[in-house]
Amino acid sequence: MDDGGRRIRYPHAEPPGLGEVIEVAEGVLWARMPLPMALDHVNVYALDDGDAWTLVDTGLNSSACRSGWEALLSGPLAGKPVARIVVTHHHPDHVGLAGWLMARTGATLVTTRTAWLFARMLTLDVQERPSEAALEFWRAAGMPAAMLEARKAERPFNFADVVAPLPVGYTRISEGDVLTAAGRRWRVRIGHGHAPEHATLWSEDDDLVLGGDQLLPSISPNLSVYPTEPEGDPVGDWIASCNSFKTLTSEPHLILPGHKLPFTGLPTRLDQMIENHVSALHRLETALSSRPATAVESFVPVFKREITGGQFGLALGEAVAHCLHLWHQGRASRDRREDGAWVYRAGDQR
Repeated sequence: MDDGGRRIRYPHAEPPGLGEVIEVAEGVLWARMPLPMALDHVNVYALDDGDAWTLVDTGLNSSACRSGWEALLSGPLAGKPVARIVVTHHHPDHVGLAGWLMARTGATLVTTRTAWLFARMLTLDVQERPSEAALEFWRAAGMPAAMLEARKAERPFNFADVVAPLPVGYTRISEGDVLTAAGRRWRVRIGHGHAPEHATLWSEDDDLVLGGDQLLPSISPNLSVYPTEPEGDPVGDWIASCNSFKTLTSEPHLILPGHKLPFTGLPTRLDQMIENHVSALHRLETALSSRPATAVESFVPVFKREITGGQFGLALGEAVAHCLHLWHQGRASRDRREDGAWVYRAGDQR
């Protein structure tokens, strides 16, 4: 069958090794930093500005990532200073070493206002025990009572555990702004859903796009609700952003993503990313029409499998997001159970 060229292709079959780079386009170098999780890497990029480097994203504040940067700075990037660090969004694997690199190189930070505010706020908010807001959020999602009790006594994940302190001061970028780097003009386009005010950079001089986690191949970015905005709608934000990006892209665009391999075929990939959540919402709505459920009880219709172990927390946030999207759309109603959990059912009874 003729697909009209609408396929996802990967120009580079293998990623660079630790401390190595691949030049994906003139003046644009791709490197990787290791992560201690199932998704075991994050992509970072160095843009050659002639007399200096602009870096895009940083990895976690970990000894492995710091060693990776030391290898790059003394190897492929040696001989020129780092002038700027562009952070696409505030998640730890992207902003984690921004502050360390700024201190190490004297570079300035470039990011969106929301990304900077979130990163700065979260690095200063260190908790030895879960906050009441977090406990209430987990309770409302239907976390099992035994797990909730255990978590009350545990030190929670703190952003500052894996993100270096951020100094005061940054350069703001917003929708429609233009950055000049690697001999190109890059138009800033903002996405939402995976992270608020996530920056993507679109070259106006060739077909390159720095996509961060907004534009990924083969894996779906996590769309979670958090205690900071317990009734948010990241699924709705994500679908709206994907639809807006469909007006910008074409088949030849080479997407330089935050994870996995650079790829072409973004129009197809955007359709896939939308359909992934539309299908999950349909499965969830169907399940809730036959049996009302909490977010935690909705793992199977949302993810098509049970979730346990280390993935439970992220799955909880994403299941809440899908339940809330149906609620915001009037496709589901909800009631409080005696234990404080929200129970969702298909149909609007508000």
